[in-house]
Amino acid sequence: MSKQTIHSILIIDDHPLLRRGINDLVSMDESFQVIAEASNGSEGLKLALLLKPDIILLDLNMDEMDGLQTLKALKATELDSRVVILTVSDNEKDVVATLRAGADGYLLKDMEPEDMLARLHQVVNGQIILSDKVSELVVRGLHEESRETVNLTEREKEILGLIAKGMSNKLIARELEIVESTVKVHVKHLLRKLKLRNRLEAAIWVIEQNK
Repeated sequence: MSKQTIHSILIIDDHPLLRRGINDLVSMDESFQVIAEASNGSEGLKLALLLKPDIILLDLNMDEMDGLQTLKALKATELDSRVVILTVSDNEKDVVATLRAGADGYLLKDMEPEDMLARLHQVVNGQIILSDKVSELVVRGLHEESRETVNLTEREKEILGLIAKGMSNKLIARELEIVESTVKVHVKHLLRKLKLRNRLEAAIWVIEQNK
């Protein structure tokens, strides 16, 4: 029997009660282990460089060095950690700013515990993770974008919506009941039409259409 992989987590949040709550939640899943906590961005950055955690859960609203500044500092290092914003803010500007700065996910603190754990499993598998409320914000922007501005096919629009939800090509293929190679072709075409470099920029583009 193969040994279970345990993913290490660093929590950066200036509220002790919230850190305790997140710690208790994570301990419910044997796949995850909180290895350290930090009460501010600068302390979190030092711990991240020292411990090299698999996942960093980062609050946005902190004194002195806020979450966005901390995120940019983390992404400027050689760390391979997946950085997930965990916040109370569902403000579009915050979502766009953090995703653009390289966040691997954006989760809201009012999520159901089981849902949050499921998303953490997704992020270690390389997916961009978004809370349902944030995903709805992103997808709503897709439906409201002008066809005159960008001439996407209905299939490309459908795939763009699923990209915005953080789904991989494999999951999109399963969802739409088509082969993965076809999804890759559609993704390549829609990125070219939108003049975007990658899937993350596509997700951000969708949000910005709803401003």
